[in-house]
Amino acid sequence: MKPRFLFLFVLILTLFLTACGKEKIENEVNWPIKDFSATTQQNKSMGLKDLKGKVWVSAFIFTSCADVCPPMTSNMVTLQKKLKDEKLTNVELVSFSVDPTVDTPEVLTHYAKQFGVDFTNWTFLTGYSQEFIEKYAAESFKTIVKKPKDGNQVIHQTFLYLVDKEGNIKKTYSGYKDVPYDEIIHDIKALQ
Repeated sequence: MKPRFLFLFVLILTLFLTACGKEKIENEVNWPIKDFSATTQQNKSMGLKDLKGKVWVSAFIFTSCADVCPPMTSNMVTLQKKLKDEKLTNVELVSFSVDPTVDTPEVLTHYAKQFGVDFTNWTFLTGYSQEFIEKYAAESFKTIVKKPKDGNQVIHQTFLYLVDKEGNIKKTYSGYKDVPYDEIIHDIKALQ
């Protein structure tokens, strides 16, 4: 009788300690992302199904942005390098253009190359209408995207979005200033 009790005690203790060791994401949300149909910088089609099974980090940018997009893209390059340093595979970076009429695949490729983007795990998206990206950003990402009738500067926020393998946003971070790289890496590890 005693060996059985001891075995049961060790089993329960092991399960308890294993559950305690799982990393948690602080202030986690669970916003499901709706499907999309877009064109990559390589002029290939892409949708949500192409990202299923991968953890990904997303941002909204545009190539003629006069202020926040260049630093955001540079910060994503830093994140990409940190992912490689941590040997985190199966993590994608996705940049949605908020000015799809201007940002053709060729324009996005030229823009990304200026920052030294490694395209092996980073995709830039366009190929949808302005109306689509404005509605999609509001519904799936809980953020504003608005292109004014006058001028070429699109209004958008500067968040990075962490998305799990099932296509749910789990957390948002500053993508412009004081990017919390260690927190993002921690949270990515928690999702893998």
